[in-house]
Amino acid sequence: MALRINVGCGITPTPGWINLDNSPSVRLASWRPLADVLVRTPLLPAQQRTFVSEAMAQQIRFASATRLPFEDGSVEVVYSSHMLEHLPQPGARQFLREAYRVLMPGGVIRLALPDLRRLARAYLDHGDADAFVAGTYLAPTPSTGRGLALLDALRSERHHQWMYDGCSLTKALTANGFQDARVLGPGETTIAAPGDLDLAERADESVYAEARR
Repeated sequence: MALRINVGCGITPTPGWINLDNSPSVRLASWRPLADVLVRTPLLPAQQRTFVSEAMAQQIRFASATRLPFEDGSVEVVYSSHMLEHLPQPGARQFLREAYRVLMPGGVIRLALPDLRRLARAYLDHGDADAFVAGTYLAPTPSTGRGLALLDALRSERHHQWMYDGCSLTKALTANGFQDARVLGPGETTIAAPGDLDLAERADESVYAEARR
C-alpha cells in the first residue's frame, strides 16, 4: 500500500498518515520514561508538555526532513506545512530531493508556507517596519542562559531560515525535478481523495503549492 506522509507535522498530525517531526519535543517523547515524568512537571512550559503528550498519543515519529526514512518510490503523497522555511537553503534543497526520491512516479508533494508576499503587502499597507520584520521570524530567540540549550530548544519556537512566496516556491520545486508546479488556494488540491488532510491549514498566513514527481 502506498504511503502518505506529513513531514514536520508539529502538533497537527494528519489522521491515518505517517507523521514525522524532528522537534526536540518529539525526540523527548520517544524516551517514554523520561517524557512521562517531564509532562507532569513545570520544567517544561504547558505548550511543550502538550506537544510531548500529543507526540506520544499520536505516535508522531522523530525523523529528519533531509533524510526521510522511506524507500525510493514508496510514497504517494508528501505533505509539509510551515517546515521548509525553518531549513537553510541547502537543507531545503535536500528535503525537496528527498521528497522527490521517495515519491512514486506521479506522486504529489504539497507544501504550505508563510507567504512573504502577504507580509510585504501588509507592510506596504500599514508601513509598520517592526511588525514586518517580526512577522518574518528571521531572528533566533535569545538564549535563557549558559548550559540550558536543551531547555531552550524545547521551550522556544525555532526561527525561520528563509522566506518564500508562490513564485519562489514553485521555482524551487521545478529546480529540484518536480513537474507541473503550481500555486493553489486554500482548500484546492490535485491529491486524489485527500481524506482528513487539512487543505486550509493556517490559511490566514500561508501560500500553498503542489507539484508531481
